[in-house]
Amino acid sequence: MKFMSICYISFIFLFIMSLSMSTMGFYFIMNDLVILVEWEIVEVNSSSIVMTLLLDWMSLMFMGFVFFISSLVILYSEDYMHGDLNMNRFIYLVLLFVTSMMFLIISPNMISILLGWDGLGLVSYCLVIYYQNVKSYNAGMLTALSNRIGDVALLMVIAWMLNFGSWNYVFYLEYFKGSFEMELISSLVVLAAMTKSAQIPFSSWLPAAMAAPTPVSALVHSSTLVTAGVYLLIRFSPSFSDWLCSFLLLVSGLTMFMAGIGANFEYDLKKIIALSTLSQLGLMMSVLSVGFAGLAFFHLLTHALFKALLFMCAGVVIHSMKDSQDIRYMGNLVMQMPLTSSCLMISNFALCGMPFLAGFYSKDIILEMVSLSYVNLLGYLLFYISTGLTVCYSFRLFYYTLSGDYNLTSFYSLGEENIYMIIGMLGLLSMVIIGGSVLSWMTFPSPLTIILPVWLKLMVIFVSFIGGWIGYELSKMKVTSSLMSLEFLNITSFLGSMWNMPYLSTFGVSYEPLFIGYSTLKSSDFGWNEYFGGQGFYLMIMYMSKINQWWQFNNLKMFLMFFVMWMIMILYLLFYI
Repeated sequence: MKFMSICYISFIFLFIMSLSMSTMGFYFIMNDLVILVEWEIVEVNSSSIVMTLLLDWMSLMFMGFVFFISSLVILYSEDYMHGDLNMNRFIYLVLLFVTSMMFLIISPNMISILLGWDGLGLVSYCLVIYYQNVKSYNAGMLTALSNRIGDVALLMVIAWMLNFGSWNYVFYLEYFKGSFEMELISSLVVLAAMTKSAQIPFSSWLPAAMAAPTPVSALVHSSTLVTAGVYLLIRFSPSFSDWLCSFLLLVSGLTMFMAGIGANFEYDLKKIIALSTLSQLGLMMSVLSVGFAGLAFFHLLTHALFKALLFMCAGVVIHSMKDSQDIRYMGNLVMQMPLTSSCLMISNFALCGMPFLAGFYSKDIILEMVSLSYVNLLGYLLFYISTGLTVCYSFRLFYYTLSGDYNLTSFYSLGEENIYMIIGMLGLLSMVIIGGSVLSWMTFPSPLTIILPVWLKLMVIFVSFIGGWIGYELSKMKVTSSLMSLEFLNITSFLGSMWNMPYLSTFGVSYEPLFIGYSTLKSSDFGWNEYFGGQGFYLMIMYMSKINQWWQFNNLKMFLMFFVMWMIMILYLLFYI
């Protein structure tokens, strides 16, 4: 790597920023500090335009994590995107993406939040269509249009907050709680967060966004785009009413369940990890709706670490497999790529909640707090079944890729020679191993004591073992004519296609307008307008000319008749005039 290359400079800058932000975050936690900076840009006739920054432990910690992950992703991109003609453009887009996320994180002001929110949407479109093929264009359009719904909701929030006299929402969360204005604003914020964090019914754009390069996926699906909605909800959570929390619990619980089932039927490596992101987003939003915003933020940070590592490992595997993403072509990678396989497995274990890895500290405490709180049976079952499904698809992924038989991998010369990809993965690996415990020590001022019956305490590990066993049993199935998924093809295609959501989001939205347009074209433009317009006039002239030709090209009798008729007329004129 050239020491003056854009990747190297960006990596150094972002890494230093991450260290400084994380250190400040820890300092703010220990001293319980909050800094609100207001910069008045311009004042005209007592109306001032103010740029506001909110620096508390939450925003600083989140910024530190985003900077850390994006620095390692850019270092990883040096090797992954090697040979790309537009490398500088790619890095600029990633930096623009990170800048938009910073605006969103440190702003208590709805105007600057919209700036970051829209920036994320537009830059994500540019990154999704980066490879410039038809599939990328379709995925980019689906991503952009889905996110526009959330942008409109935020614009409506800004319009409604004119009633309050300021766009700094932090001043009004507690004061206006229970009022009609705050109910409406909270509902619109929840709608915006549901689009950005891909909850039902806006889920289909998230797997489609896998058309972007893998380093972008590692950044988007860990700490930036999809977590923006959850972060905004965490900030707004003091103003949520009971019915809004119940609605959010139902939607996010169903999203978590749907993504867990869909990942068990998926064969695309990146889409499996994308669906796992969707499942974890559902977990964050559902625990937020139960009332534990701090736990949701804690899981958001730990999830960012292991999900970025998971995508980086997937990128190395795809790179070595000559750009093949189908897990059925892989097999026994642990023998050929031991380091990548180890990182992949550790991040997978963290996703499952393996004890003492990053995911364990957040997922275990979330499930125990849910057991301790007032959640109805449906919500409770969705939490635990989705946890079992997570372990299920993780074991399935492990069986297909890392163990099992050599499939097409025996034809490829696989290797791990890309040093910067390995450095990026090892940097994240260290955080996946120690990050959860360090964060739990820092973010919780006193240890949480959760007293539950023994069977409820052991429920988490029991569900995990059951899920892992089912995943292993599913992986052993051979493709024969008596395969269950072939016998019940309608059910499996419904469950495996995210409950037909991609069809509803694309074909379902576009079919009716296109059908109406086609019918209008056929009936008016190509129909009555033609009949009474140019085509009808043309046919009438043709008919008249044919009659004329029939008269002119007829037999002698006709000509004689004309001759006699003309003679009679001439004689009549001669005698009577």
